[in-house]
Amino acid sequence: MITIDTAGVEQTAARAALAVPGVEELQPSLRHSLADAATYIRRAFGWRAPSPEAGIHASHAPETDAWHLEVRCVLNAQRRALDTARDVRESVQAAVSSQLNSRGRTGSVTIVVTVTRITGGRAPLHLCADL
Repeated sequence: MITIDTAGVEQTAARAALAVPGVEELQPSLRHSLADAATYIRRAFGWRAPSPEAGIHASHAPETDAWHLEVRCVLNAQRRALDTARDVRESVQAAVSSQLNSRGRTGSVTIVVTVTRITGGRAPLHLCADL
């Protein structure tokens, strides 16, 4: 039996999510955020930021071969958040399913997309009134 490691699935999901227009970055989960806080001094000296995979959490149920992925996204305001989140879900679903299917895995893949922040502002709305 060929095994698929969780890190490989998270890398595939991260690449797919970041390729979607409107995605600025992936937001690290709480466990990654706590690790970042503990290593703040390391980053102050110019060491690398967390990998994009920090914004993905994949879990696998071996008995059913099912995968569950959580994708935490920071979006820009150029597109509707709903459209971007749907595109992220579809992109990650296709990429991860393709990776798993190419290795003979047939379990289900569930994707949950969480928008953690929207960056940038839209142009202000100007109301014109004839007086």
